[in-house]
Amino acid sequence: MQADSPTEKFIPPVLKTLPDPDVPAQVCPRRTRIQLDFVLLAIEALDLYASELMLMSLEELQLQDVIENRVDFWQSRNTNPLRRSHQRDPLSLDKAKALVAVGCHIARRQTAQVRQLLNVQRQLAQKQLTPEHSVPLANYLERFRRHFRSRMNPNRTAIAAYKENDRLDELALSLLEQVLFCTGTAGMERFWSSLFDGEVA
Repeated sequence: MQADSPTEKFIPPVLKTLPDPDVPAQVCPRRTRIQLDFVLLAIEALDLYASELMLMSLEELQLQDVIENRVDFWQSRNTNPLRRSHQRDPLSLDKAKALVAVGCHIARRQTAQVRQLLNVQRQLAQKQLTPEHSVPLANYLERFRRHFRSRMNPNRTAIAAYKENDRLDELALSLLEQVLFCTGTAGMERFWSSLFDGEVA
């Protein structure tokens, strides 16, 4: 009697375009985990419903076998060592790819909004005006500051550096540029590669 052949591992189609970087133990380095979580935080600050949309996208993108549920999703986010509820477990490449896919999927829905905010920010900077002169931009920055401070550990040196609103606003705006980067041609692949710049052996 012929033995059954082993079941081939299902790889969600959306992840097949993301190569495995040559990193130790095939887990995400510290900088990768921080940067990925920060970009997702910016996406959440753009849309009050972004967190729920990300969770819904797990099924839409056939990623339930990689990130199973809401708890698994947040545990993966909490591998960022700067979070208050930091999980010491490593973040696997498969879970990181899933987070990238979900983040880029939601970011594409926000493309027009992100472009508008960045254009407004540049116009205000040219006139030497602060972001408070634009209600939509001020709202994004306020939500980002609130999310950041409620979720990050203020006792970490890297977080203490953002104690002042001006510094935190600079971070929020730089992350907005990265969100736009995610929405472009091959944005998911380019964002994924950027997370490992300087980390690949």
